[in-house]
Amino acid sequence: GIGIADRNTVAGVVRAHVALREALSDAGEQMNFKLIVGARLVFADDTPDIIAYPTDRRAWGRLCRLLSLGNLRAKKGECHLFFDDLMQWGEGLALIVPSPKGAEVFRALKHLTPHLWIGVTMHRTGRDKRKLAELKRLSAAVGIPLIALNAPLYALPDDRPLHDVMTCIREKIKIHDAGRKLIANAERH
Repeated sequence: GIGIADRNTVAGVVRAHVALREALSDAGEQMNFKLIVGARLVFADDTPDIIAYPTDRRAWGRLCRLLSLGNLRAKKGECHLFFDDLMQWGEGLALIVPSPKGAEVFRALKHLTPHLWIGVTMHRTGRDKRKLAELKRLSAAVGIPLIALNAPLYALPDDRPLHDVMTCIREKIKIHDAGRKLIANAERH
C-alpha cells in the first residue's frame, strides 16, 4: 500500500484513486493494495508539519472541517492552520511528525491520539546516520515509534533536471549559481 498526503488539502484523492484503478486494471489481476489518503498539515505558527491520516469516517469529516477552517482564514489558494486547530479537530487522526524540532509537540499529541509516529526520511546526503541516531534518541525519550517516510519531489530520477530548473525559477537565480539550493542527488523520486 501507499499513503499520500497533499499539503493542506485532500484534493489529490481523486487522481490517486484513478491512478490506482488504472494500475490495477493494467496488472490484469486482483491485487491487495491499500491506498491511504490524508493531508500534510502545514501550520502558520511554529508547529512542525504533521501528516494526518483519518482512521474512520468521522475522523475524515473532522480532517475536512480542519482544512476548511484553515481555508476560510486565508485568501484563495492558501490555508492558515494553527496547532490549537489540530487539537480541536484532530480526534481519530493517525499522526506522523516528519521533522520534529523537539519533544514538546509530542506531549500534547499523545493526549490527542494513540496513533502517533516520528517520521524518518533518508535523503542520502551524508547526514543520514547522524539524523537517524538523533531520531532514535528522541523516539526513546518520548516513547513514540519511528516510521519510514519518502519525501518525493518528482516521479522519476530523470526528472531531476526539470526540478533543478524549477528551483532556480522559484529562487530567481541562474542554475550555475544555485549551488546548495539544489538537491544533492536524484534520490527524491
